[in-house]
Amino acid sequence: MNTARSFHLFLKPLSIVGVLTLPLLLQGCGLSDAPVLFPKGPIALAERDLLFTAFLLMMIVAIPAIVLTLFFVWRYRSGSDKAAYTPDWDGSWKVETVVWLVPAAIIVVLGTLVWQTTHKLDPYKEIASDKPAFKVQAIALDWKWLFLYPEIGVASVNELAFPADRPLSIEITSDTVMNSLMIPALGGQIYAMAGMRSELNLLADEPGVFMGRNTMFSGDGFADQHFKARALSEDDFTSWKDKVLAETAKLDAETYLELHKQSVANPVTYYSSFENDLFKLILRKYAPIVGPYESKAAELICRGAA
Repeated sequence: MNTARSFHLFLKPLSIVGVLTLPLLLQGCGLSDAPVLFPKGPIALAERDLLFTAFLLMMIVAIPAIVLTLFFVWRYRSGSDKAAYTPDWDGSWKVETVVWLVPAAIIVVLGTLVWQTTHKLDPYKEIASDKPAFKVQAIALDWKWLFLYPEIGVASVNELAFPADRPLSIEITSDTVMNSLMIPALGGQIYAMAGMRSELNLLADEPGVFMGRNTMFSGDGFADQHFKARALSEDDFTSWKDKVLAETAKLDAETYLELHKQSVANPVTYYSSFENDLFKLILRKYAPIVGPYESKAAELICRGAA
């Protein structure tokens, strides 16, 4: 028995086992719960459709390549009497046309598609709605997310709540290393960088709870740096707001400096108020020119020490 046949006999039972166990493996992946494949907002839906469209376009090349590979392996196998030896086929205009024009056409189509959707799905672009956007300021820390709500004057850690019937507009920055904020069920990620402001506009189809997280590795507590994004009905959001406003904790400059310290798996925390212009002060902290400070709180936050 030659080596090739021995190897074939070795692979055959493995392939059978692989086919039988594939459904179990896919079930373990929880595909039905994959937020990228089952979006809960128009932005995420458009991004998913773009992903599927690009995948199908690329399959125009991939599927024939796979099929032809299997066909050649079968046709030119050892012992085949149909495998004609025709080595002088170079310079064939038919082969050259397929090899060059088909991939080139796919690249042109993909390029056009990317150009159009890049502008259409610009994360800074406001979402058209008959209601004003609900504005939130997100600050990445080690290893937690701080959310400020300028409209109602409260703050929360590792929980983002917003009205489901209004677009969500998030201003994002970082008071540590680079992070990346993503709520997969509602839209793609955008980076959070110290001293810089980025923006992400999202919309939920209906009330629900969605997982959000940092997708940029940022150290020891990275795996636990996630939060729940709660799209709430009008009544539920009012109840949430009243609950947070009733909290005794206030996010003043001293409290923020304590919160800024590294912590892993930080519990959800609420603050009934936060330091005036806290988001701007964190941005200013990384500016090349600092001072004079307009208040003691501003100096504490910008210098980063009590």
